[in-house]
Amino acid sequence: MKKYKRVSESATSYVEIVNFSHLNGYKRIFGGQLMSWIDTVAGVVARRHSENNVATVTVDNLNFKLPAYRNDTIYIEGKITAAFNTSMEICVKSYVEELNGERTLINTAYLVMVALDIYDKPTAVPKLILETYDEKKEYELAVKRNKVRKALKYNKENL
Repeated sequence: MKKYKRVSESATSYVEIVNFSHLNGYKRIFGGQLMSWIDTVAGVVARRHSENNVATVTVDNLNFKLPAYRNDTIYIEGKITAAFNTSMEICVKSYVEELNGERTLINTAYLVMVALDIYDKPTAVPKLILETYDEKKEYELAVKRNKVRKALKYNKENL
């Protein structure tokens, strides 16, 4: 396993066309279906970065901005924003892609994934090489989100 990896080494994307089985009663994409695709993309990013199997720890900031409808092309992209000790934060953005290639953001999600060794125990992950201003800014925000997650967990455990 490498000790350091670039964000670009694990970034991934996924494309799906919304069909009838993906729709809810309002003829829009079912949120759970989109969440399933988001979780898969985040898992692939985390597996690529950690070179291990992974498990989803938490999903936060799952913001549905706009709906998607039957026959819409959904384009989903994921990238790692932070690598901690054994966990990673992954940002996944979902778009509706028009036939001309123009994309409209419909969802942003942040997921925390933990790397698992062959015994299903948390294992260390490579640190991130931050190359761009956006990567550095996302990392700073990820560290802040991680502190909030830890504070919330601590408060819940002490109720």
